[in-house]
Amino acid sequence: MSSASASAATPVANRGAITACVILAVIMQALDTTIANVALPYIQGSVSASADQINWVLTSYIVAAAIMTPPSGFLAAKFGRKRVLLVAIAGFVVASVLCGLAQSLNQIVAFRLLQGLFGASLVPLSQGILLDIYTVEERGSAMALFGVSVMVGPVLGPVIGGWLTDNISWRWVFYINVPIGALAFAGIVIFVSETKRDALAKLDWFGFGMMSLFIAALQLFLDRGEQLDWFSSGEIMLEAIVCAAAFYLLLVHTLTAEKSFVNPKLFLDQNFTVSMIFIFVVGVTYLASLALMTPYLQTLMGYPVITAGIVMGPRGLGTMLCMFIVGRLIGKVDTRLLLVLGLGLTAWAMYDMTGWTPDVSQWTIVSVGFIQGAGLGFLFVPLTTIAFATLPAHMRGDGTGLYNLSRNIGSAVGISIVSALIVENTQSNHESIAAYVTPFNHAFNAVAAQGLSPVTAAGRASLNEIITLQSTIIAYMDDFKLLMLMSLAVIPLVLLLRKPKAAPAVDHSAVME
Repeated sequence: MSSASASAATPVANRGAITACVILAVIMQALDTTIANVALPYIQGSVSASADQINWVLTSYIVAAAIMTPPSGFLAAKFGRKRVLLVAIAGFVVASVLCGLAQSLNQIVAFRLLQGLFGASLVPLSQGILLDIYTVEERGSAMALFGVSVMVGPVLGPVIGGWLTDNISWRWVFYINVPIGALAFAGIVIFVSETKRDALAKLDWFGFGMMSLFIAALQLFLDRGEQLDWFSSGEIMLEAIVCAAAFYLLLVHTLTAEKSFVNPKLFLDQNFTVSMIFIFVVGVTYLASLALMTPYLQTLMGYPVITAGIVMGPRGLGTMLCMFIVGRLIGKVDTRLLLVLGLGLTAWAMYDMTGWTPDVSQWTIVSVGFIQGAGLGFLFVPLTTIAFATLPAHMRGDGTGLYNLSRNIGSAVGISIVSALIVENTQSNHESIAAYVTPFNHAFNAVAAQGLSPVTAAGRASLNEIITLQSTIIAYMDDFKLLMLMSLAVIPLVLLLRKPKAAPAVDHSAVME
């Protein structure tokens, strides 16, 4: 159906209502990418989880969304877009309620998986509806509104999550989806018309299955590796073997099948392939740093949850502001220069964070967070532009799904790696510092005389607490340094990107979900 015909067939009043309903669905899904972050320490206490285990609440959602985003188009074609969207909203809301009712870590991780599975199709299907009801001339404004709604969720998430957790309960960061979802569901039932169903639509189930198995095994390997001491565990060995085997079968199937789930011709485009690496690193640095900031602010610095949410909010504001600026610069400034600027700002923010201690000021946290968000804003749109600039139009649909998949995998892998490194480096640093707590260290003897004597039980407890704190601070510094080095390491890849002759008509918001 053409946009023009769709627009003509849709009354103007209904078009506004449809827009409001699908925007609500998008905001609900986008909100859940960050709203749970500030509540993690409270959830951790309620379900008796360790510091590395609690991040499964984040990664399970991201992994499930990554797996189910690519087949969204197939499901809409096979069963009808309206029907699939309604099932997605209802399933997302039910999974949200179950998350709020969860009494154990296993339960909340399982229900977050359900949230991700149902929520994956909300953004692409909502976007498709907007494209159908607006004319070609109106699409620019519609997609700008759509892009803002995608970004407003991560901006408001920490603030709303902090307020709900502080004033009611952490469970309300999930219950809040009920009224939003109900409004979106009712509006779509009333105003949105169903699309034609394609009974002949097919999905490469083997390719999809191998990709899902690869991602799931990789995530389990990373999430549980530190807890089970990596390859000394039979479970970790099994997960590594399954991950490698699934990847091998996916690769062989992709290269030999007549029509595979992953189109191998995409990787013949140099710009697209290099951009896949870039967006993977963006996923790692952005959400991994958010996962680090929450326990840093609340556990090490003792911030109340509402304050932690507020000081993390400007990060999203920096992203939104710079996305508007970049939108005006595209076509006037070389997109490769904008990429370098974005990576440079991200690396600068991470460099500043390598020197943080629990005494860092609120203004420093806010300003550095804003700079990091600005870096992300300078990366998103230019990266999308150059990724699809030289890709044939008929391949952009497949390319968008794979591009989103790379970013989601980067986010999940990044959170798992930095969480494991925090635990491992804290233990290593504790051992190194404790080695200096001896009677032969004259500097320590002066400290021991101030009530920190290792001879008494109280002195040993106080010493251990101080050493653990210092070890944890250094572990966070090491993680921030790693993220800084990753941002700097991909800058030379800009040289491999070819400047497009003309900016293509690419829908930038398609890659922001």
